Amino acid sequence: MRTIRGRLAASYAVALAGTMFVFGLVIYLVQRRENLGELDDRARLEANLIAATLSEAYRARGELVVTDRRTGRPVLASEVSPFLEGIPGYVVLVGPDGDVLHLSADARAVQYAQLLLLLNPVFRADSTAEFGTADLGAPAGLVRYYARPVTGAGEQIAAVLSGVSTAGIVLAPRHLVYVMLAVAPLILLASTLIGYLLAARTLKPVDGIVDEVEAISDGRSLHKRLAAPETGDELARLSRTLNAMLARLERSFQALRRFTADASHELKTPLTVLRSGIERAITHPRVTPEVMEVLDETLAEVNRMAETVDALLMLARADEGRAPLHLETIDLRELLGEVSETASLLGEQAAVDVTVDMPDHPVMLGADRNRMRQLLMNLLTNAIKYTPAGGTVAIESAVREHEVVISVRDTGIGIGPGDLPHIFDRFWRADPARSRTGERSGVGLGLAISKWIVEAHGGTITAESRLGRGSTFVVTLPLEPPSAAEADGP
Repeated sequence: MRTIRGRLAASYAVALAGTMFVFGLVIYLVQRRENLGELDDRARLEANLIAATLSEAYRARGELVVTDRRTGRPVLASEVSPFLEGIPGYVVLVGPDGDVLHLSADARAVQYAQLLLLLNPVFRADSTAEFGTADLGAPAGLVRYYARPVTGAGEQIAAVLSGVSTAGIVLAPRHLVYVMLAVAPLILLASTLIGYLLAARTLKPVDGIVDEVEAISDGRSLHKRLAAPETGDELARLSRTLNAMLARLERSFQALRRFTADASHELKTPLTVLRSGIERAITHPRVTPEVMEVLDETLAEVNRMAETVDALLMLARADEGRAPLHLETIDLRELLGEVSETASLLGEQAAVDVTVDMPDHPVMLGADRNRMRQLLMNLLTNAIKYTPAGGTVAIESAVREHEVVISVRDTGIGIGPGDLPHIFDRFWRADPARSRTGERSGVGLGLAISKWIVEAHGGTITAESRLGRGSTFVVTLPLEPPSAAEADGP
């Protein structure tokens, strides 16, 4: 099972089943042992009673053994044998020469081969008493017996055996086991259900902790804390530990944001001075072509670094909630027209065809015009950059109920499955060898900024791509502008 609740319920059921098995086995063995002990006591009591009765009869009347007129064999006198017939179970009385003087009705009912199992121990009991078990087969089964010598009843009587069948006695604990096996599934089912419900109730605070931790999904939610229960148990310790971890993460993120913002801010002035100096040097009439080429490359790098600093500063302010949107009602159709003109110029330079599909009617959207333009230009620039010459980049828009959907589709090199989940991460860049021109691919902030712009407007952005078949970025935005709190961020 995949859940702790299910594993707890299963473990509880297994433990209960094992406990019931051990309990039933112990009950069976103990009860069986006690019952067999009672049988042994009964067999010994009957054998002792027979020996005492025979001794008393011998003192009263003398010889107890007579000769049977029909067989000529010695048998117990008719005045004494009725007493032995009244004793239940298996009774065997023998003489010193191995003559069988008396057999009870149960003993006479068994076959001769089984009868020998009772005769052999009684033949040996002329001097020493012994307990034993004999298997007489169906229907008698196992018979517990006690054989002992008989003294004081004359020289013609040597030993007596008294036996009791275990069939009825052993059946009682066995019946108990059968009943337990029949009831066990119901007990296990009920206990598993109860255990599952108890586990659900016990683990309910864990579900709450999981939901709260899932809500803290990014660096802007680290100010939130878990509600620690006042139970003092493991869940309370877990909540306090997670809160301490969140506090450390929050401090680390705040320090990183401050460093990024301060570093970006401090770099803006020297970069501006450096760019101004290079621009003045380029306009100097005595600059040679070789120096001019170096200055042009240096200026391009300075401009690229300035753009990176501006992007870092904007993201740092957005993380701190200091990059509010300037919301206004704009015509998305008009904005797409402006962006498409710029994209067409970039496409001409790269030999890439740029097409625009817009609604026939105005689409009024509550948004920050400059941020929306930045969003669209980021997506179109990336699409042109990674589309080979002769390819196509298409931007489309459509209105669906209370939202507008903007898609940017290209026929470029595409994005690998392993790279697709990371394209909106900051500073993430795909393999530079996959770019259209082999030029430097940037610092990996464009799509991160695009994602922030979309989410700040209350929308979503997704990407679909296959290697060699191009990519599609889909932006979904609500037509109604977000509230001021949502626009400003946390």
